[in-house]
Amino acid sequence: HVQLVESGGGSVRSGGSLRLSCAASGSPYKRYAMAWFRQAPGKEREGVACIEGDGTTNYRKSVRGRFTVSRDTAKHILYLQMNSLQPEDSAMYYCAADDVVVCSLSNTWYKYWGQGTQVTVSS
Repeated sequence: HVQLVESGGGSVRSGGSLRLSCAASGSPYKRYAMAWFRQAPGKEREGVACIEGDGTTNYRKSVRGRFTVSRDTAKHILYLQMNSLQPEDSAMYYCAADDVVVCSLSNTWYKYWGQGTQVTVSS
């Protein structure tokens, strides 16, 4: 069983940066595909970025070039560096993981989920 705990959310002005972290514990972490999702009030949860065990990444089009997903396999931590933040990036951000090779931005792909961390961007 995998437990995921997010941190690093907060409030920033438009154009600012934040780095989210997701600490993983439990079953072997290294081979897991992992992802970041977000959900704004009244909207569906959407995939933001994902990363496979070999470091292959995929991004939602609207964050490509601004967000970077990475993982520290020694520390069992997943990161999301978010730069040039805009008000439309405001949402609860969730970390997800599963014992699969290929990552996906679909929210039906993952078995394990964290509780989320709030990101608020003001104009």
